[in-house]
Order: sequence, then structure tokens, then C-alpha cells
Amino acid sequence: MKKEIISSLNAPKAVGPYSHAVKVGNMMFLSGQIPLHPETGEIVGEDIETQTKQCFENIKAVLQEVGFNFGDIVICDVFLQDISEFVRMNKIYAEVFEPYCKNTGYPARAAVQVAALPKGVKIEIKVTAIKEKL
Repeated sequence: MKKEIISSLNAPKAVGPYSHAVKVGNMMFLSGQIPLHPETGEIVGEDIETQTKQCFENIKAVLQEVGFNFGDIVICDVFLQDISEFVRMNKIYAEVFEPYCKNTGYPARAAVQVAALPKGVKIEIKVTAIKEKL
């Protein structure tokens, strides 16, 4: 299978030498997204809820480039600067996934605390998605 590089003008530019996503067949592997505004590249929000929402907005933009959505996500990895904010992040996470996954099951997930994240943000989220029919 051939790999295809996916980029979205509706997601922030990469802050390093990586692609927004790589698609191979019906699978898409998204790079971690941090809460940057797509147009300004500035951090959005100071609280975990706002930053979580922005991460998911950025993920959504990349997924939509090739007709994927949150229901196609099979695994989600959440990196938190402070694990004590897990419950607050998880509330937003549930709100994002519920319309897509309530009846079909949520993605697998890991959530870990890390020593630091790029630009000093509170959260980074990366996902892998599989589209049953392209």
C-alpha cells in the first residue's frame, strides 16, 4: 500500500518536521495536535477544557480532509501536563465522542502525564482512524 501525506489548511501548521497525518489505505495516523489556533498559531485558552476543545477542532480539520470523522477513530492517546486535570479533560472528551460513538463504542485510549509539552500547553492528543468504506 502507498502512503499519502495529509495536510489541512484548517489545522495549525506543524511546529516541526512532521505531517498532519499519513494515510495508508483506509487507515489514517494523525500526529499529535496541541491547542493552537489554525490561523494565528497561538495557544488557545489557559484552561484544560478550552485547550482540549481546540485539540479536537484541529483533529477534526485533519480528519475531514479525507472524509473521516470522530466515529472512525480507533485509538486516542492523550498527553496531559497535569494528570489531576484528567476528569475535566474527560468531560470534554466524552462530549466530543458521544454523538459518534454512543451506540457503536468509544475508541481505545491511553491518557498519561508527561514532563512537558510543546509550547508549554496543557494537552496534546493524537489519534488513529480507520474508515470502513472509502
